[in-house]
Amino acid sequence: MLSADNNHAVHKPALRYRHGEHAMPAEEGPITIKKYANRRLYNTATSSYVTLDHLAEMVKKGQEFNVYDAKSGEDITRSVLTQIIFEEEGKGQKLLPIQFLRQLIRFYGDSMQALIPGYLDISMESFSRNQERMRSQIAETFGGKHMMKEFESLTRQNLAMFERAVRMFTPFGPLMRSNERDEKSSEQIAAAAEAQIADLKNQLNAMQQQLAELASRK
Repeated sequence: MLSADNNHAVHKPALRYRHGEHAMPAEEGPITIKKYANRRLYNTATSSYVTLDHLAEMVKKGQEFNVYDAKSGEDITRSVLTQIIFEEEGKGQKLLPIQFLRQLIRFYGDSMQALIPGYLDISMESFSRNQERMRSQIAETFGGKHMMKEFESLTRQNLAMFERAVRMFTPFGPLMRSNERDEKSSEQIAAAAEAQIADLKNQLNAMQQQLAELASRK
C-alpha cells in the first residue's frame, strides 16, 4: 500500500504491445500520440510510429487519442484532426460543402464564435444518432432499393437542416444587405430568429417521425 504522505503522483507504466499489435489498451483514457520535429507520429500505446491514415482509422473505430508536441508538450490534437480532414478532402472524399466552409470561416473573430463549437457538437451528436438508427434498420431490412432511397433522402434533409441552422447563427443572416441590417430592429431580428428555430424544430420532428416509421417496418 502506498504511503499517505507521498507527495508525488503515481504514474502507471504505459501499456506496451508486441510489434504490429494495434489492440485497444485495457486502461481507460485517450491514447497519447507524440509528434516529433520530423513530423513523425508515435503511438505510445503500441510503441510504434503511425500515419495520419492510422489516426483516421482510430477515429472511425472510436479509439480516442490526444496528440502532443514531443518537444513542448503542447496539445495539438485539434490541428492534427484538422489535417486529417484536409487529407481526406484531398483524396476526393468531399464531405464538407463549400457554402458550409465559407460560413464557418466567417465565424472566426465573430461575436458568435464562442457559441459555435458547442452547437456543432450537439448537432453532430444528434446527426450521428439518427445515422446509427438508420444503419441498424437498413441492416435488418437490407435488400430493398426503396429503403436506400429513403435513407439518402433523410440524409440530404439532415445535412440541409444542419447547414441552415449554421447560417441562422450569422449576426443578421447571410442574405441581408447592409442597409437592411440597419433598418431591422433587435425585436424584429429576435422574432425572425425564433421563427427560424421553430421551423427547424418542425423539420426535426418530421424527420424523427419518418425514422420511427422506417423503424417500424419489418
